[in-house]
Amino acid sequence: MSFAIASSSFGRSLPLFASRFAATKVVKPVRNFSFSFAGPRKLEDVLKTELVEGKSGTEITDVWLTYHEGKEGVVGIVLNGQDGKAVLERASGSPFFIQPIFRESGFFNLVSQFQGPRHFLLAYLEDYKMDPNSASPLMTFSVFDDYAEAKDVTLVRCDCLNKSIEMEEARKVVQSLLDNYRKQEDYSVVKTFNDRPASFDVDDHISRMNKRWTEYSSATIES
Repeated sequence: MSFAIASSSFGRSLPLFASRFAATKVVKPVRNFSFSFAGPRKLEDVLKTELVEGKSGTEITDVWLTYHEGKEGVVGIVLNGQDGKAVLERASGSPFFIQPIFRESGFFNLVSQFQGPRHFLLAYLEDYKMDPNSASPLMTFSVFDDYAEAKDVTLVRCDCLNKSIEMEEARKVVQSLLDNYRKQEDYSVVKTFNDRPASFDVDDHISRMNKRWTEYSSATIES
C-alpha cells in the first residue's frame, strides 16, 4: 500500500471526521475494524510463562526485550504494572485515537481502536474514512498485564503487518499511544477525542506528537 503524506493543512479537516466517533459512546460496537486480530492473543502464545514464574520483574523485562530484539516484524516494549493497568482501563472507555507518523516529507495519520481485553489495532486513517468496515490493519499491539501486580511489569508486543511501516516507526507509534493513555494529561486529550470530538484540537495534537516523535529512544517506558 502506498501512503499519501499529509501536509499540516490536512489536519484541519479532522474535527469533522472525529465527530463520526461520537456514536460509539451510544451503541457499541460501531464501525469496528472488520479484520481479525493478527498478533498473539495471550501471553502464553509468546512467552513460556512457566519459565519466568520465579524471576523478578527486572529479569522478566530482560527476557522480553532480548527475545524481541532483532526479530523481524515485531517489537517488544515494557512498562510498569500500574501504567499497564491504567492503559487497559482507559482504553476500554476511550477506544479510538489518531497517531501521526512523521517523515521528512510530512506526516500521515493512523487511527487506533482498542478491542478488549488487551488489543489495539491500527489502520491508515484515509482507508478508515472511506470505509471503516474494510480498512486493513497496518499494525497491532497487545498489552499483557499478567505480571502487573506480582512483578510490577506490563509486557507489550507489537506486530507490524505492512512493510510500508518501518519497525522504528512502529515502536514510536506504540510508545506514543501508550503515553497518551497512561499519562493523565495526555489521556484527557484522548477522552476529548472520544467524548467531545468537536472540542478536539487536532493542530495542537499534531504539534505535540511531532515533538514527542523525536524524543523516543528506549523500549522501556519510564514513569
